[in-house]
Formats: sequence, C-alpha cells, structure tokens
Amino acid sequence: MFFKNFKVWETELAGRKLTLETGKMAGLANASILARYGETEVLCNVTASAKPREGVDFFPLSVDYEEKMYSVGKIPGGFLRREGRAGEKAILTSRCIDRPIRPLFPKDLRNDCSVVATVMSVDPDCSPEITAAIGVSAALAISDVPWDGPISSVNVGLVDGEIVINPTLEQREKTDLVLTVASTADLVAMIEAGGNEIDEETMFNAIMAGHEENKKIVRFIQGIVDEVGKPKFAYESSDPDPEIMAEIEAFCIEDVKKALDTDDKNVRDEALLPIYDAVHEKFDERFEGCEAKLDEIMYLVQKHVVRAWLKDEHKRVDGRGIDEIRPLNAEVDLLSRAHGSGMFTRGQTQVLSVTTLGPMSDVQLLDGLDEQTEKRYIHHYNFPSYSVGETKPSRGPGRREIGHGALAEKALVPVLPSVDEFPYAIRVVSEVLSSNGSTSQGSICGSTLSLMAAGVPIKAPVAGISCGLITGDDGVYGDFMTMVDIQGLEDFYGDMDFKVAGTKKGITAIQMDLKVHGLTPEIIKEAFAKTRTAREYILDEIMLPVISEPRKELSKYAPKMFTLSINPDKIGDVIGKGGKVIQEIQADYDVKINIEEDGRVFISGVDADKCQGAVEVVKLIATDPEVGSFYNGVVTRIMSFGAFVEIAPGKEGLVHISRLDVKRTEKVEDVVNVGDSICVKCIEIDDQGRINLSRRDYLIEVEGKTPENDIDEAPRKPRRDNRPRR
Repeated sequence: MFFKNFKVWETELAGRKLTLETGKMAGLANASILARYGETEVLCNVTASAKPREGVDFFPLSVDYEEKMYSVGKIPGGFLRREGRAGEKAILTSRCIDRPIRPLFPKDLRNDCSVVATVMSVDPDCSPEITAAIGVSAALAISDVPWDGPISSVNVGLVDGEIVINPTLEQREKTDLVLTVASTADLVAMIEAGGNEIDEETMFNAIMAGHEENKKIVRFIQGIVDEVGKPKFAYESSDPDPEIMAEIEAFCIEDVKKALDTDDKNVRDEALLPIYDAVHEKFDERFEGCEAKLDEIMYLVQKHVVRAWLKDEHKRVDGRGIDEIRPLNAEVDLLSRAHGSGMFTRGQTQVLSVTTLGPMSDVQLLDGLDEQTEKRYIHHYNFPSYSVGETKPSRGPGRREIGHGALAEKALVPVLPSVDEFPYAIRVVSEVLSSNGSTSQGSICGSTLSLMAAGVPIKAPVAGISCGLITGDDGVYGDFMTMVDIQGLEDFYGDMDFKVAGTKKGITAIQMDLKVHGLTPEIIKEAFAKTRTAREYILDEIMLPVISEPRKELSKYAPKMFTLSINPDKIGDVIGKGGKVIQEIQADYDVKINIEEDGRVFISGVDADKCQGAVEVVKLIATDPEVGSFYNGVVTRIMSFGAFVEIAPGKEGLVHISRLDVKRTEKVEDVVNVGDSICVKCIEIDDQGRINLSRRDYLIEVEGKTPENDIDEAPRKPRRDNRPRR
C-alpha cells in the first residue's frame, strides 16, 4: 500500500458516524487528522517550531479555522473569486477551538505552534465547527507537541424542552439553546452559549449532558493516542531561575503589595513604575543577559500577591468584598443626533453604546457555509488603545473585539422584537472608553440602555456580569474560591472569566475563558448562583431606575418605517423595468423601499408624510384599477381624441375628449396640458385590460358641478397606437 501509515478509527456521536483518519494527507505536518462526521470533512493539521521564539514572554499559538466555499458547492463572490480574509463566524470558531486547547499547553513553552482546520465538505446536519474541534484535539494528542489533552466538543440544543446533542439542521431551526461545551476526561474546559432566557438549572443540565457525551469521545481519541501517538518533544523551559526569582521577590514584594493595594488603576500603575526601575537598577548587572526575565519575574510577583490575598485572606486589591460589585452608573441620551445612546460605568470600566435604526435593506448579507444569508441585528465592539491608557494606532478590530461584539449580540438577540413587530435593521456600536475588566459585560448593559432609549421594544432588559476563580495549589479538585465582577488584575492573574448575561427570567449568553484545565460541576453551579444575584441587582438598582421600559416614540432623526403586503405577482410592477419605477418612487418621496419575496414591502424615510405618500403609490401600482374608483393622475400624452393619464407608475388610462369637462370640449388643450395633475374616475376596463377614465364624472360626482350637455352613450374607442383609421 502506498500510504503505509494510513489508519482509520470509527465511532458514533449523537447517532451519526464519526471517523478520524491519519497517514494519508499532509505528511510533513507534526500531525494531521482528517475528521469525518456524516458527510462533513475537516482536515486538521498541527505544526510546531523546533526552537523557541526569542524575546517573547507568552506561548505563540495560532489557531485558524478556514472556510472553503467549495465545501458547500459555491464559488466565492467578489472580483477575485477566491476566499479572502476570514469571516466573522470563522474567527469566532477559531476562538472556540483556541480557548479550551490553550490552557493544556505547558505554561513555559515558547515554541511557535500553529493549528489549522480546513473545512473541505459540509453536511448541514453535522456541524463543521464541532468536527474541526474534535479533529484538532486528535491531531494535537497524537503529535509530538507537548499538550495535556485530549478534549472533545459538542453542541447542545433544547428542542421542545428536550436536551439534544449535536442537533440537526431541522432541530437547530427551532432550538431555544445554542450551546457549545468542550471537556477533558474529567472537567468542563469551555462553555459558549446563547439562549432564549434559559433558567440556570436547565442550562446546567445541558452543560452536563454535553460533558458526558464529550467523555466518550475523549476515551475514543485516547485509544488512538495509545496506538499511534508520538513521544512529546523536549523543549527549553522559559521559567525564570528559582534562585533569581526568590531574590527579586524578597527585594520587592512589600513594595509591590503597597502599590497594588488601591482601587485606582492609574495610581497602581504609577506606583509600580519606580519598583520596576529599582529592580532593573539592582539586578541588571548581576544577572547579565536575563534583563528580559526581570519583567516576567515582576509579573509573577504581582500574580503571587493578588492570588494569595484572594485565596488566603479573601482580600481584593480594591478593598471590595468577595461578592461586592464595583460602583455602578447608568445614563441615556448622551448623544444628540444618535437614534439611541446609553453609557454604563462599572468602577473604571466605561462603555458607551450607540443604536442606529435603518431600513431592512441595511441588513448585513452573509456568505458563509451555513444557511444563514443575512443578519438583521449587528453589534460591533471597539477597544481603542486610550481605553487602557496606551498609545497604539487603530488597525481595525482584532479577534478579541470581534468575539466580544458577538457575545453582546448573542446576549441581546433573544429579546429583540420580530421583523413584523419592528421592521428595522438594528446596529449597536459599543465604544469602550475606559477598561479595567468586564468591558464585554459593560457593553451588554450599555446596549440594553441604548436600545430602550432608541425605542426598540425589547421583550426584557439584559444585564451581564463576570465571575472569577482562584484555585489552590492542588488544582480545581481542591480548595477554590469565586468572586463576582472581576477587574483587570483579577482577570489577568486569576484562573477564570465566567461571563453570564441574561434577563430576570433566564440566561441569554455565556462565555467562559479559563487558564486552568477545566471546571468541576460545583464551580459552575456557584458561578451561576453568584452571577444571577448580581445580574438582578444591576437591573433593579442601576439600569431600570434610569429607563424602565423602551420609549414609545422613536427619535426624530430615526427613519420612520411603514409596511404593507402586496401580491407577490405585482412585485415586478413595483420594481419596473430595470428598477425604473421603484427608483422614481424613492427619488420623488425621499424614501428607501425594500421588497421581500413574500410580498412584504418596507418603506422608510425621515418624513412620515412622504413615507405615507410612497405607501399610497405602491398600493396603487400593486392594486388593479377598479371601475368606479377615483384617482389622482398626471397627463402624459395629448391626442386629438383625448388625453392619456398615468394614475400610477406604469398604469395609463385614456380620458376621451368628450369626458374631459362638464361642457363640450372642442380641443383637448383647452382643458389639460402634459404634466397637469387631474382627478379622474375609472369608468371601464375592457377585455384587453385597457383603462377608460373620465374627468367629467369626477367633477359631477365629487365636486358637484352641473353638466352642460348629456352623454347618452360611451364614446367610440380610439385606436391606442395613434395611427389614423382607414
């Protein structure tokens, strides 16, 4: 056999076949796995550099989830017709793979490591994201790269009240929960969730159901490792020399404690600067060549102080109680012209969220691997360098910003009104003005305020809060403690950032970041209980007193939206040849018009009267003229026998000369000219669809004028092609 190392392993996951293959593709990678789940196929490759990267104090890991359009039988759009920069969903999937695998690498590893999952085929019933996560885990586990796996990931849904593992496409369309759970053999390593106000007990049960399913896949992957796994390579540890560490810690620890003991980040940072200078002045010459390590040692000293205070003394750097929230403030209407604005401040974290309403034509179009083609609610999160007192040019949103924006979006989507209730596209931008931890949750609170101020009739207000974790020396199975509303240092030096957003009724979003291998059920339950109490406090005591419900009126600067339904067969008439009719309506009335395939028409503009005028025009076009109805039309052509009047765009009728006035008319131009606006009555539609109109009948019946001559019978119909009769 040509591929002598080719191996295939098979199991079942949620009733569908899962296959992992190695030895046939990408033979030069440290490890390669082709993961097949149903007809979904993802190639997962792992590579690592032979030597550590110099001058870095972190583990240089990159995780890329690549969506290939050929996997769903599509040719990419755009001029180049090839895949470009990763889309938002691909970036979010990369983060969901990254977060559970990263803590399992050695903390002192500095070799570059690259993980690439390439989606090659997609079965709509079998998630490529889950297939990629499992394939990456298997590739890392069998590779020679040091890693304390394997892990597994599954999706969990809630369909008709029942927990479902890896729901199919049909089930995903009606699920109340979209949950991703990653696990090691014993612990829950990652949680990412969006739900329709799910209560804590149901959410916990769903997480545990996913965890139990993950355990089976972890055992399956471990069997593969036992068969073909490579020995892990040795690497040069980046940990500082213990003797140097001990001497520097003894020299500066008391000064570090004094500097950290404040609730003001600016004061803390200012107090630490002279300590750094003193350490370098004393030790740079003594430990020549280790200057870069000194800053890392200072980081470790601060980490030791913060964790010891929390775990041993239940003391927080800003003096708060373990479950005490920082001072809070909420405001609305900060920006004069914005459709809605709200600012939420928690300690030194401050987020301004701004709402913009637009017509349905402003929805975001999506071109991905799944069935979603557009997005009505868009949430963007910006994190400028000034928010942390740094100087750095803006280069667009990074993965973190995209992830935080998606979390806030996920938290708020369940409470948004339907299109029928509120036919607007909605964009919220959260600008982080100051950051000292929990900006993503601040953006959720600020965005709720902003949406209500804009008059978006959300079903319930949403608040977000984070919960931190400190574990003991013996890991998560031993002594641990959690604290609510973690600030920057507690996030930086702690073991967990467990973000939970929701209404009083239940959870709408979860995102969990860990620095340890995973969580026990007890930790998850405690985090749920603490975040629920804090969430209710924020809603009742801070947000609702500022704005208790969505405003009934929109901003005068927001577009006014009118909706109507027309016969889908008439859509072409409203659009017109080459879009001429709809473009003319939009220009004449200064509106935007969006038409759905089912015949729903959305008309928006700042002036309500102009919008109503456009509505009437669309109704005229979409409704066949009725005999006996009156119309206001424009004279478009004049002939010797009468005048043609356009009663709606694209719909013309003839007013015969005998029916132009209540008195005898010798010449058409004596009564009307091209461009005149006149009122007419529809008196006949013949079997060829031709419309006959009468101004005379309108003058008599509506304006009450007396006719000077009688018309005993209908006038003889002229030829419509303007050619003389023989």
